[in-house]
Amino acid sequence: MLRGHYLAMATLGMGIIISIVIANEDRLTGGPDGMAVPPLSLLGYRLAGERLWYWVVGALLVFAVWLAQNLVESPHGRALRALHTSEIGAEVAGIDSARHKVRVFVISAVYAAFAGSLTAHYAGFITPTKVTFFHSIELVTMVVFGGMASTFGAVVGAAVLTTLPQALTLFEEYEMVVFGAVMMLTMIFMPKGLVPTIAARFPNRRANE
Repeated sequence: MLRGHYLAMATLGMGIIISIVIANEDRLTGGPDGMAVPPLSLLGYRLAGERLWYWVVGALLVFAVWLAQNLVESPHGRALRALHTSEIGAEVAGIDSARHKVRVFVISAVYAAFAGSLTAHYAGFITPTKVTFFHSIELVTMVVFGGMASTFGAVVGAAVLTTLPQALTLFEEYEMVVFGAVMMLTMIFMPKGLVPTIAARFPNRRANE
């Protein structure tokens, strides 16, 4: 059973394989040219318009975060936290690491599949560029930046790294340099991520008061 960085590398490797398969199976996926996706309809009502999509996605995001938070507080979530702290210690305590890893991978796949399907219906078209290696790295960076093992950290990381490049357009040719500097400073001074680092400082302030 893979663990640690080996598990992460194996997961990224599987993503590369899937990307290659999607790009080559043109009969099923449209190949490099992609394929059209019909508009999304719910109970006979067609979702159209930026404002409607904004509220629908916002509501689904709140629901997804609520589900994730309930999972964290469940017995399965406590077992996952134990595996995150010490896999060997968790196994000694009687936690089946392989079974729980498979479960969390399935849950993650359901989240990703649901979000990907919404993206495809919103854009009306999808290509293999959505599942490239660099896109996977971008998603991992969002999680690391916001805070690993933090539900709200993943949301904040995705929001910041999506809007930050647009805010840095004022710097024109120095945009990527400033973006890289922000990321580097964050990883140096907040290695646990943005949200866990900020959350850890509030109890100290209250205790000092």
